[in-house]
Amino acid sequence: QVQFVESGGGLVQPGGSLRLSCAASGSGFSIYSMGWYRQAPGKPRDLVAVVTSGGVTNYADSAKGRFTISRDNAKNTVDLQMNSLKPEDTAVYYCNAKLKLGVESVLRNYWGQGTQVTVSS
Repeated sequence: QVQFVESGGGLVQPGGSLRLSCAASGSGFSIYSMGWYRQAPGKPRDLVAVVTSGGVTNYADSAKGRFTISRDNAKNTVDLQMNSLKPEDTAVYYCNAKLKLGVESVLRNYWGQGTQVTVSS
């Protein structure tokens, strides 16, 4: 059983900053990557940033230079520092982990419950 706890969403003015945090808990799994996706109303869920257990990162073009993802493998946590926020960053942000259960070889997708980020003056 894998559970996620997300925190850090809220309302911020354009140009402001927010930090999202996600912690995965449970047992019997090994995480390959953790990351953040976002979904605005009427739009698909898109990648924001992801980091592998080896520290390799990948960012959406819209996040490059403004957002920074970091991960603590020992604690199974991932943070997303978001700076210079824009109204178009408004969305529900979802924590994601790609992991293996037990001795399985297949990677499974697990999602947090989502946290709202609203950028507005």
